[in-house]
Amino acid sequence: MPAEQLYGVRTPSEREKQVIALVAQGLKNGEIAEAIGASEHAVKNHLRVIYDKLGLWNRVELALWYEARRHEGLAPER
Repeated sequence: MPAEQLYGVRTPSEREKQVIALVAQGLKNGEIAEAIGASEHAVKNHLRVIYDKLGLWNRVELALWYEARRHEGLAPER
């Protein structure tokens, strides 16, 4: 299996990056859905995929992951 397909190593899509940034701002799923023009169900699906891709378990870990990469210049600024 290629390295980019391994658990916790895959790169989020552009839409997933938007969701990650909004989670890091503390928005709830409904607020994220409104911000990106999607349903709350779609946001939940995005989060499930993001957690799998990054090897994370919850929003807190995701926000910390985002902040660490933002300071390293690897995540978009809010």
